[in-house]
Amino acid sequence: MADGMNVRTLDDRTLIAGQIRPEDATEAAALGVTLIVNNRPDGEEPDQPEGSAIEAAARAAGLDYRAIPVAGGIGPEQIEAMAALLAGAEGRVLAFCRSGTRSIYLWALAEARRGVGGDAILARAEAAGCDLSPLGPYLLR
Repeated sequence: MADGMNVRTLDDRTLIAGQIRPEDATEAAALGVTLIVNNRPDGEEPDQPEGSAIEAAARAAGLDYRAIPVAGGIGPEQIEAMAALLAGAEGRVLAFCRSGTRSIYLWALAEARRGVGGDAILARAEAAGCDLSPLGPYLLR
């Protein structure tokens, strides 16, 4: 991957990363990614690339791009939107935010919404080196 792009594989179709840059779109395409999902609002940090620049690079690399920004907590609309994207994606999905935490939390809640069991979600996250224990009460009902 391009310098600084740290990707975690959650399953055969879903990857999570911290902040990506426009130049990472080509690398993502080489991994089989067909959709980049931006979970970070523009303007959180001064050196953060604009979503529109990442979108332009993604589309130039033949990838689809969607933004589901998360700030101040994850709401039902964001969960529904992510669940729909995961269900409809043809190929691999790369979701990113500043560190990857919002993206993996959103992924987990979307998977639960789609009917995936909490134990399976937690196991996939753990295998990828991600701790979802704060979401345990929401996933293990």
